Amino acid sequence: MIEDQDKKPTLCIGILTLNEERRIAACIDNAAFADQIIVIDSGSTDRTREIAADKGAEVHLYADWQGFAVQRNRLLEHVRTDYIFFLDADETIPAPLKQEIQHAVETRSEAVWKVFWEQVAFGTPLTRMTKVAGGVRRLFAMSNILRYEGVVHEHAILRHPDTPERAFKGRLLHHSRETVYGSLLKLAQYAQLGAVRRAQAGKKGGIRRGLASALMNFVRFYFFRKGFLCGGPGFLFCLVVSLECFFRYAILKYDPMSENADVVKR
Repeated sequence: MIEDQDKKPTLCIGILTLNEERRIAACIDNAAFADQIIVIDSGSTDRTREIAADKGAEVHLYADWQGFAVQRNRLLEHVRTDYIFFLDADETIPAPLKQEIQHAVETRSEAVWKVFWEQVAFGTPLTRMTKVAGGVRRLFAMSNILRYEGVVHEHAILRHPDTPERAFKGRLLHHSRETVYGSLLKLAQYAQLGAVRRAQAGKKGGIRRGLASALMNFVRFYFFRKGFLCGGPGFLFCLVVSLECFFRYAILKYDPMSENADVVKR
């Protein structure tokens, strides 16, 4: 709850980065409507921090990577506004979604707001794919958010767990698969993170489990979510997501988890 009702509520957009010099300028330009823009950098070796600072963002370096939740918690320590919206460096906010975010802040919404993605893969918006059920929580009142927990697919811990949840109608553009090579690098990263998470939960890996998971997810994305309507980029997107599912279980079975846990993952 914002204490001063006569004060215009303010918004911070927070961004986590690692070697994002290709996209960070566009991301920050897209977030320029916010009252505060914070970039938490995980030790970029390119010009990410310099570009972000030149664009007017408040940049903080935390190179001792301890997981996504820790980086988000570090970001929260620097927020000076009433609301926080988390934006990834490979995401952009279209005008309709921007207006919805601004309206939620201006009306002092006490809800937690989630967004759905519209994937942009290999230069093509996959507009004919249906949205993923559930959405991702991104907008919070700072008075309500306590911290984040989780290595990957981290989640927010709220001061008021029974806070109502609402969804924006506008979709967040997610430029997650720009190139085949970059997609394979991301596949390896997230497959390993997923394997570590499953190991911590006591789950078992293996080829058959991986194949079953990959097949189920390919059918879900390509057929039920209508990836087949998006041509070659739609097929590649669904295939890469499915392969990530397969390799989680392969890593879990055949790679020593002690090695996985020690790899720097961002």
